[in-house]
Amino acid sequence: MSETTTTSGSASTGDGAGTFRSEGGSLGLALLLVITGAAGLLAAWVITIDKFKLLENPNFTPGCSLNPVVSCGNIMKSAQASAFGFPNPMLGLAAYAVVICVGMSLLGRARFPRWHWLTFNAGTLFGVGFCTWLQFQSLYRINSLCLWCCLAWVATIVMFWYVTSFNVRKGFLPAPSWLRSFFGEFTWVLPVVHVGIIGMLILTRWWDFWTS
Repeated sequence: MSETTTTSGSASTGDGAGTFRSEGGSLGLALLLVITGAAGLLAAWVITIDKFKLLENPNFTPGCSLNPVVSCGNIMKSAQASAFGFPNPMLGLAAYAVVICVGMSLLGRARFPRWHWLTFNAGTLFGVGFCTWLQFQSLYRINSLCLWCCLAWVATIVMFWYVTSFNVRKGFLPAPSWLRSFFGEFTWVLPVVHVGIIGMLILTRWWDFWTS
């Protein structure tokens, strides 16, 4: 079986359909994963440290508790902050570290097979889904915001859309040609709109507070 390398940085072995084709990401994608992974890891780390301090001293007030709305302490004390039986940021410590590792590997010109990219995409999909649930809980159940959580939300949203874009453009996810073209030119629109919608929900949820 022979191996060929294409101008796009891909390699394939086996049949002509590229069943075992592997792909490496661009420098831009690699840097984006490193940056968003680092942002998410920083947020998870700070929240974890503050959570430990809160466990040691129930009267501890996190530095990001700025007012009745932006109150990280309320978030940390909620049941939703331990959705899987342990503090949520501990999951972030592991997940965002993986994202950084993938980004660093791409910087080293690593190539990954289709199953890897799809598994990675599934992980980012879980992440953005979990963040969406946390956003709803934060806005409409806990009635507080955590700035570090917001940073993690934005990082997760951005990485999800760009990894999805990569998989669509490379043919790892089936899509019509117009959608592949859209992702090729306007990927940035999707995370901007996604984050913008969340921003509008936050603005309208506490409109009286922001404008008072």
